[in-house]
This record gives sequence, C-alpha cells and structure tokens, in this order.
Amino acid sequence: MQLFEPVTFGDVTLRNRIAVSPMCEYSAVDGMPDDWHLVHLGSRAVGGAGLVFCEATGVSPEGRISPGDTGIWNDAQAAAWARINRFITAQGAVPGIQLAHAGRKASTAVPWAGGKMVSAGEGGWTTVAPSALAFDADYPMPVALDAAGLAKVVDDFAAATIRSREAGFRVVEIHAAHGYLLHEFLSPLSNTRDDAYGGTLANRARLLREVVAAVRAQWPAPAPLFVRVSATDWAEGGWDIDECVELARWLKADGVDLVDCSSGGLVPGVSIPATPGYQVPFAARIRRETGIATGAVGLITSAAQAQAIVAAGDADLVLLARELLRDPYFPRRAAAELGAAIDAPLQYRRAW
Repeated sequence: MQLFEPVTFGDVTLRNRIAVSPMCEYSAVDGMPDDWHLVHLGSRAVGGAGLVFCEATGVSPEGRISPGDTGIWNDAQAAAWARINRFITAQGAVPGIQLAHAGRKASTAVPWAGGKMVSAGEGGWTTVAPSALAFDADYPMPVALDAAGLAKVVDDFAAATIRSREAGFRVVEIHAAHGYLLHEFLSPLSNTRDDAYGGTLANRARLLREVVAAVRAQWPAPAPLFVRVSATDWAEGGWDIDECVELARWLKADGVDLVDCSSGGLVPGVSIPATPGYQVPFAARIRRETGIATGAVGLITSAAQAQAIVAAGDADLVLLARELLRDPYFPRRAAAELGAAIDAPLQYRRAW
C-alpha cells in the first residue's frame, strides 16, 4: 500500500489514505456549525486530504462535551452541515461525521475557559454515565443511566444517523474512545454496573454494539461505518488492548468497516508514552489479528512516517490532527516529498 493510493470502504472511494481526524473547535452556538467550520474543514479539503471528519458531534444536547460543541440533533443543524459538506465534496474530498456522546465528561467549559464543570446557571446540564462516578473532582457527578436512558442513547444515535445522511455525510464514525460515554461502558474503571451492561466484556460492550446496530439500520451497507476506540486506558485494571482486539472481532461481525485506534482519556493523571506513532502498534495488532481495516492516529507529523505506516500494512488510513492544524496543506507537501501526483484546485494550479 502507498499513502497516495486510493482506498475503498463500502461504496466510498477516498483519493488517498490521509484523513482529517475529528477535532473539536468549540466554536458552535446551540450546536450549529457556522462559517468557522466551513473554512476550517473546507481548507483541509482544498489541502488534499482524502477524508475530512468534522468534530465529535453531539447526538443530543446533553451529549456535547461543552456548550461550544456542534450537534446534529435537529434539522437546522443538519442543514448547516449540508452547506459545509457540499463544499468539501466539491473539492474532491469525502465528508465524514463523528457521532458522539460525552457521558460523564460533558457539561464542561471550552478548553480556553478552563475546561471544568459548567453549572446550570452557566448553560450546563445533568450528565449521565454507566455509573455514578465523576471523571475528576472538578467534573460533574453523573447520573447512572437507567433502562429508559439507555434506550434514549441508542435512539439518539439512530436519529443522528438519519440526519447525517440527509446532510450529505458519506462516512459515519461512532465515538467510543477518550473517556466518553461508550468508552465509559467498556472500561471496568468507569462501569461498575451489576446488570446486563456491566461485569463481563460482553456486557460492557453491549451498549456500543446496540448503538452500532441502530446506526447500521439507518446507515445500511455498503455505506462506510467506522468506530473510534481507545485501545487502552493506560491504567491498571482498565480497558486494554487484549479486550479491544476481541471487541474489534465483534465489531467486524456487526458490519463495521474500520476501527480507528486511539487511546486514553478515561481517567486523569495517567502516564502516556506520547512518542511519535505511539498508537500505531494498536492499529497494527487489531488489523493483523482480526482482519478488519484500521486507522492510525497520534503524533503522525511527517510524510515519511505516514507512508511507512501504510506501506508496512500497520493501518489502512492515517488520521492527522495537530499537524493539519499547523498545515492544512500537509497532503500536498507530503505528495511533493514522496513524488506522488496530486491534483490542485484550478484556482491554485499555477502554484504547483
């Protein structure tokens, strides 16, 4: 495999194997994407990425991380996304959405305002989780989801999927990483339930698999469905790569096309060996042992590094975040370094 070879997932072919990783901009009002999101995401489509994911997008108001998060729980939000997606598509990229519920890490301030709990008077809300365990001392105490709450989560993901299709997204990714709700159910550190959603791995994975089934019902194959996971909590007694490999086998059987392999986020204060490509071995192992396609993410910053990951068969996609904040045109620079051909917009061709 080569970085600038096209790759097909279901009925979608990406022009290359570079994806814009979902990155929260914390710049929406009432969940509405606006001109900032158009320019931010549109610039990366012009820059040459094959797949452009928007940020973690709340499937419900209470599913947002902060009051500044985007959402897709109403038709007005879907219409605003449609405008952005038309532009992304016109540049030859594929628009993707990451559907998310923040669980116990919700109702917090935007990062540049401290990122801690937002009270009801400041626009905050009651948070939910598998168990009544707060993420940290400065975070809200969540309410443990009951049967009705669990059903609402599944229904919210399904409704968001319908709106995602109407908005023109071509890839849906379910966010089950970084300590948000679905990851909270997976990890025994945050899930202490004694019912059908706690205890064994099969029980802890139950809500995620119910969400996958509900999303798949509204997003039938061959439309591509991805799931982002944290492959490990980096904490003793927590979720780990062995359980994640087994989950990936189940997700493949459930109709998931790609597992997007990140890590961490469930508990504060852990030591993470954040060296270049430190999460690539997770993507490589899951791909090798389950046969499902994977995406690698985390401190991927150079053309040679990205090419090496793909060429070695460690992942089918590389997802870039901070490097694409620094340089929206990274794919064009990488193509030049690797001697690959890449089209430029008509308006820019005199520079290439």
